[in-house]
Amino acid sequence: MELSNLPGAAPLPPDVRGRIEIAVQRRPGPPRTRHRQGQAPLFANRLALETSPYLLQHAHNPVNWYPWGDEAFAEARRSGRPVFLSVGYSTCHWCHVMEEESFEDLEVAEALNESYVAIKVDREERPDVDAVYMAAVQALTERGGWPMSVWLDADRRPFFAGTYFPARDGDRGAARGFLSILREIAAIYRSDPRRVGEAASSITRAIREAMAGGGPGTAVPGAEALLEAVGVYRRIYDPVHGGARGAPKFPSSFPVRLLLRHHRRTGDALSLDMAVRTLERMAAGGIHDQLGGGFHRYAVDERWLVPHFEKMLYDNALLALAYAEAFQVTGRPDFARVLRTTLDYVEREMTTPEGGFYSATDADSEGEEGRFFVWTEAEVEEVLGADAGRFNRFYGVTRKGNFEGRNVLYVPAPDEAEWGSLAGARRRLLEARQRRPPPLRDDKVLTGWNGLMISAMAFGARALGEARYLRAAERAADFALAHLEKGGRLQRSVTDGRPSGPGFLEDQAFLVQGLLHLHESSLGLRYLEAALSLADQTEALFADEERGGWMRSARDQESLLAREKPSQDGAEPSGASVAVLNALRLWALTSDDRFRRIAEGALRASAPLFSAYPAALHEMLLAVDFLAGTPREVVLVWPRRQGPPGPLLEALGRTFLPDGVVTGAAEGSDLDALANLAPVAREKRALDGGAAAYVCESGRCLEPAASADELRARLAAGGSPS
Repeated sequence: MELSNLPGAAPLPPDVRGRIEIAVQRRPGPPRTRHRQGQAPLFANRLALETSPYLLQHAHNPVNWYPWGDEAFAEARRSGRPVFLSVGYSTCHWCHVMEEESFEDLEVAEALNESYVAIKVDREERPDVDAVYMAAVQALTERGGWPMSVWLDADRRPFFAGTYFPARDGDRGAARGFLSILREIAAIYRSDPRRVGEAASSITRAIREAMAGGGPGTAVPGAEALLEAVGVYRRIYDPVHGGARGAPKFPSSFPVRLLLRHHRRTGDALSLDMAVRTLERMAAGGIHDQLGGGFHRYAVDERWLVPHFEKMLYDNALLALAYAEAFQVTGRPDFARVLRTTLDYVEREMTTPEGGFYSATDADSEGEEGRFFVWTEAEVEEVLGADAGRFNRFYGVTRKGNFEGRNVLYVPAPDEAEWGSLAGARRRLLEARQRRPPPLRDDKVLTGWNGLMISAMAFGARALGEARYLRAAERAADFALAHLEKGGRLQRSVTDGRPSGPGFLEDQAFLVQGLLHLHESSLGLRYLEAALSLADQTEALFADEERGGWMRSARDQESLLAREKPSQDGAEPSGASVAVLNALRLWALTSDDRFRRIAEGALRASAPLFSAYPAALHEMLLAVDFLAGTPREVVLVWPRRQGPPGPLLEALGRTFLPDGVVTGAAEGSDLDALANLAPVAREKRALDGGAAAYVCESGRCLEPAASADELRARLAAGGSPS
């Protein structure tokens, strides 16, 4: 293979070039670039040696990309050039646009290569790097997003930043294009180093202040914090379409699970209505994949109608949990159906052969955003024939369309009976859709997102009473424990069997949560043991021993400009929010007061944030709700030669129990082993040859229940003994 020299760049060192050539030859399929000789790429850069699907997308750009690391910054220092840092992810639509417009453009690439050291970062593999420089973007522009574009000095300090830039002056209405900005900044860097240094120092101070997390409060937040946050969501609620008012609409911007808990605690009807309407409208909207199940990332309009067509594993995990809990609260079959089809989609399209879960799918296919998912009226008629009329009425399909002349399927008037009668039509259209060129799938397996989906599968199995989802959760957990650890440390991700590097707080916390949900659904002791081991490791590596709570990166990970202390929940919960609730659940299961102290310390550290920004940590408020009441422990015991008691598990699965934990084992050695970890299981026994369920508070238990009806009565009564 004969690769051309990258325009404007010095020739690659022979050893680097040789390794790149070997890597390119080993990769299957045509290269992702317009610069080719036949099926061979003209260019390749150091990203060809990486595992990240996002970095590999840019491996054949004519840009002399480096991955993040010391080599790039050493070159910047040696050459006296600034660093251009570009951060994105593999399914980011505007990242693809900037790649096509700028990073594939020979003139832009030459300007970058001559005047900069260019670095590409996958934000999903390096959330620590992303967080540091996103703080710079937000400090300079008061907004953020991807692709992120940041200019740094050789000491890794940012001095200018933005997001997407059109390539040239006048493109997309921009006064100054990326090429002009590159040339201007390079000239300033050479001619006015003092100005650059002052900007870098000022922005670095702002980053460190933004990421410090503030000082601890004096008290653990209680029910008043819940009321303040619910008040915020009442003020921004859209009473017509659900969710937060305005557009775009993100599912993560409206905490359904918090509202369900507030309704349970207070009986507040409005909180339940806000949660239910939001779930109804999302399920009926185009943000919900009406054929294939699962949800797109967000809607660009206030009606949840037209989505941004990416599908992210974490969104679907979090929404599955919300629909599962809403099903427990309301018993509504449509919520169970949405939960089921979401988990089915993940099993069908997002599961590796070994049982792990892929990360995401792209918005684009065939060069168009959403092309895989949308339909013309004629296309529907061609597939369905005489059934097309009913289908089109139910799913809002018109000749004019609702998205660039085509139709995003949605449900103007939901009707479960009609939905059921159209099952055959949906199946035929889905089969036809599967014959289209699919969007790109990001095949890396992220530890944290797998933890979230293990929770969704395990909890969904419990709520629906469907064992296949439990098997999927077990396979994924076994995969994570076998393949996402290296040298005793959880890794951030693995792609094609190659780990990316040590994980972060959210990887630890999300996997612990998944293992706890899996223990509660399967009653497998090894999942509780693994959760306890990882929780202890989380404290050893991430705890902020001085102020309480946790840092995002471990003590032994790369030292960046600042070490972030998570201070808000975004599209995914912060690792800190999930870790607090994990600690409280482990306290309830094990009676180890150390976990309560850990949780209270973290909540105390976040108390000033709750006061200043009541809704910033809405996922952590689930832990506040748990602690504000008296946690309940449910222990199931069954005879040794029987399996776990189906009717009792079904009763538990249909009960909304956000302040409870569940454990259990067969009599004999299994129960003895469980009691060593969970003292509440001690001295429990089956009843007259049958299973028993004990409902307890702080280890004090009601009379055991032998039937599902008795268990439901005990749960309704509470756990204190009479």
